[in-house]
Amino acid sequence: MKIAGTHHPVVVIGGGQAGLSMSWYLRQRGIDHVVFERERVGHEWRERRWDSFCLVTPNWQCQLPGFGYTGDDPDGFMLGADVVGYLEKYAASFGPPLAEGVAVTRLRRTPSGVFDLVTTAGNCTADQVVVATGPYHNPAVPRIAERLPDDVAQLHSSQYRSPERLPEGAVLVVGTGQSGCQIAEDLHLAGRRVHLAVGSAPRAARRYRGRDTLAWLDEMGHYARGIDEFADADEVRLRANHYMTGRDGGRDIDLRAFARTGMRLYGRLRAIDDTTVSFADDLAANLDNADAVAEGIKDAIDRYIVAAGVEAPAEDRYVPVWEPSGEPAELDVRDVSAVVWATGYHRDHRWIEVPVFDGRGYPTHDRGVTSCPGLYFLGLPWQWTWGSGRFAGVARDAGYLADRVTATRRQRVTEEVSWLAGTPTETYPDLDWFTPRAAA
Repeated sequence: MKIAGTHHPVVVIGGGQAGLSMSWYLRQRGIDHVVFERERVGHEWRERRWDSFCLVTPNWQCQLPGFGYTGDDPDGFMLGADVVGYLEKYAASFGPPLAEGVAVTRLRRTPSGVFDLVTTAGNCTADQVVVATGPYHNPAVPRIAERLPDDVAQLHSSQYRSPERLPEGAVLVVGTGQSGCQIAEDLHLAGRRVHLAVGSAPRAARRYRGRDTLAWLDEMGHYARGIDEFADADEVRLRANHYMTGRDGGRDIDLRAFARTGMRLYGRLRAIDDTTVSFADDLAANLDNADAVAEGIKDAIDRYIVAAGVEAPAEDRYVPVWEPSGEPAELDVRDVSAVVWATGYHRDHRWIEVPVFDGRGYPTHDRGVTSCPGLYFLGLPWQWTWGSGRFAGVARDAGYLADRVTATRRQRVTEEVSWLAGTPTETYPDLDWFTPRAAA
């Protein structure tokens, strides 16, 4: 596919689930476009996940537009290779105009309103652009990591693959979001000595009263709630996901149970001084808060069952199986051979030279529509609903943006026809047949 010197009505940047979903809708509407993917389809799932990785969301939530899950295990959880295969089959199902191995390194809007894109395959222009690169760009490793001795192996969670690929000895995992908890479990089940710095991420039960918790929440309409229904929308977008796992058919992740079987738990990592790693005195509070969130979700499910008159088996509530009691607040770094930093990612939109970002570098938008005409974002966490950045809800967002792209394109065509004819735009109510000169 020729890139240099071309013009496109729409350019989609990113060929993951968001970019492919956008392409599907644009194809349905007959809108000419191109999708730039810097690697290849499925790259993030193929290269930035560990060997035992599986989805936390059940398979029935894999609902990309025109390609919902049709397998024989809707309540199961896809392994990493299965996710890659799902995306590859999705792309093959409709043949998007995909340019793989093409990275966009600069995006700006010219005074004429056209977008100028610098790519690794040459420069091109576009009338409208959809940025579908997601939020997880650069691994975030705190500067404090520089204080660890050189003989301690360090890696970000995106680089972790398996216990066998780490040096022999104990491992310190920092962070208890979904990745941190699942990697700690992976190491623990392999018989490795694990030290885990526990943060403030919440947890949720995998199942409750006969069903997957996510199935209850879906039926309750939780996943259809728009971000505008929350009084603290900005904070909602930044909250850590609840930890659980789909491993071995799905189960809770109970850090207290890990501690009872030998994992060493600490509070948040606070400092590294010479050979000593010190932790905050908040382990008990972090465990209690995570449990409180999980029990609060069960409370909501109980209320729904009563209000809706749903038949569901009773279930006893969770009872903590372990309590912190005088755990050390320090760790001698010489007792560990490796540190896994499960500390998230930094967004990196420096290549976008359009003033649509807030003070934290987050793109300001309304359901993905920015203040810059023709520029959109897709696939962000909580872009509109809980499922916006996931297989479960990206289709809704992509469809909404496709409508906006279509409306903007119609308006531009109308304006150009009006200019060419020298007559008011009201004379041309239906302009689907017309192709603007710039896109010819």
